[in-house]
Amino acid sequence: MKTENAKPEKNKSFGLLIIGAVLLIAGIILAVFTYNSSYQESVILGGQLTAAKAQVSAVKEGTAAGDLDALNAEVSRLTNEKLHLERPYSYSLTLVFFAILLTAKGLYNTLIGTRQTDKADVKRLAQAGLLAALCYIGFAFFKIDIPVGPEKTSFHFGNVFCVLAALLLGGYWGGLAGAVGMTIGDFTTSYVTSAPKTFLLKLCIGLIVGLVAHVICKLSRDHSAKYVTGVTFLASACGMGFNVIADPLVGYFYKTYLFGIPQDITSALAKISALTTGVNAIVAVIAASAIYLALRPALKKSGLFVEP
Repeated sequence: MKTENAKPEKNKSFGLLIIGAVLLIAGIILAVFTYNSSYQESVILGGQLTAAKAQVSAVKEGTAAGDLDALNAEVSRLTNEKLHLERPYSYSLTLVFFAILLTAKGLYNTLIGTRQTDKADVKRLAQAGLLAALCYIGFAFFKIDIPVGPEKTSFHFGNVFCVLAALLLGGYWGGLAGAVGMTIGDFTTSYVTSAPKTFLLKLCIGLIVGLVAHVICKLSRDHSAKYVTGVTFLASACGMGFNVIADPLVGYFYKTYLFGIPQDITSALAKISALTTGVNAIVAVIAASAIYLALRPALKKSGLFVEP
């Protein structure tokens, strides 16, 4: 006989582990192939693009003669062609990181198992999709670019919704929403080479915010307003504090060793990225916390509040 307090049985499965392993192998093979083919062509174009930009600057400063309109058109053409050639390698690296995530989840399902639910959590899935879209909009349409040689960094509002997603949905779903939304933002803009790094770091932000807010501090339960406010700011600060340290550090090694960008450029990029990431972090902590504190009572009243 089943008792009322009996814990739901866990089902152990190998399906996700197999899928993750296959995708990981395919991603590694694809990454090696695209790095040695299309990405190497983009490196050559990068040299031509740098020379073209230098010539444009010389014409503007009056130290060289040339048709400025034609030079700007050439810069635009080289930029678009370079991005086109960089995409396959970026896609393959993102596939590798995603496959690692699937493989890890597959190992968990195999060793620990998952609880069987009666129906899919449509509410959580819908909110995750909405927040992923907001992450994309916050990055793609509300940013200020700062060029650093052939690379660039930016001030943007995408991190606000990455943190908000983790506060509302927990680390796993919130992290995925932020990772997917911000990665699509990179894929559809000139930050395509940063997409794999973005997927990894935004997922980690969500996991850290969710860990502090919901696993350690049980934010989703009923607490005093003072406690909820304090935990909200603490969890947001922990997630963005990680990003302030990890983004420039990971970015330096990522650009240097996976994309072969010269160390003087990656070093300068890391220094400027530390500044932009710090500003983005302050904005994200304040804005995401304020939005969450405003949404929390409204979601509870309407029955849309999700307990991670």
